[in-house]
Amino acid sequence: MRTKDFAFKLQSVQRDGTFNGYGSVFGIKDSYDEIVAPGAFSDTLSRHKTADTMPAMLWQHRSGEPIGAYMQMSEDSIGLKLEGQLELKTARGAEAYALMSMQPRPAINGLSIGFVPRMEQFDKVTGITTLTAVDLWEVSLVTFPANDAARVQGVKALEALDSLKSAEQYLRDTGLSRREAMLFISRVKSLSQSESEDSMQPLIDAIARRNAIFNV
Repeated sequence: MRTKDFAFKLQSVQRDGTFNGYGSVFGIKDSYDEIVAPGAFSDTLSRHKTADTMPAMLWQHRSGEPIGAYMQMSEDSIGLKLEGQLELKTARGAEAYALMSMQPRPAINGLSIGFVPRMEQFDKVTGITTLTAVDLWEVSLVTFPANDAARVQGVKALEALDSLKSAEQYLRDTGLSRREAMLFISRVKSLSQSESEDSMQPLIDAIARRNAIFNV
């Protein structure tokens, strides 16, 4: 599953934890040279409507930390319009509400979709990929924009892990596949103690760009 961050316009946050805004905007090229096309979510939303379900509302893409539920989600001419309600009785839900309600500006102002691409078109001239159909699994409240320093600290935390298995699990918890996690660990182990942090930065940046998950 891939993730994609969006700065979303938070239109309102009510005392009961309800909020609304846009989780994705159509036709805007992002930092990964990707564009979400109108209609990309239509099949997913149709299936959820039939099943009377909704994509999950998570905290920072952590599957074990649902923080509420989406009540409405639809496409309009702008993008993926949604309305959700935080569960204020949960620690994370209350935390999200407090951060979203801060004045004069919220500390949380981003949503990130977790999805599997079904159809996409790549333009060899522009280098832009247009996502025309995706399976939308979840929409997370996230810190946006992603903090580069936090991403690096997350990777450096591997030094404190005491086994290959725990290191692999750490990376998989951030969103990497098992194969990607093992490749990353293998690359880190191949670096000598004398190599500078700069030698790892291209690898860190590449994985961060690919998955956009080191914002935890």
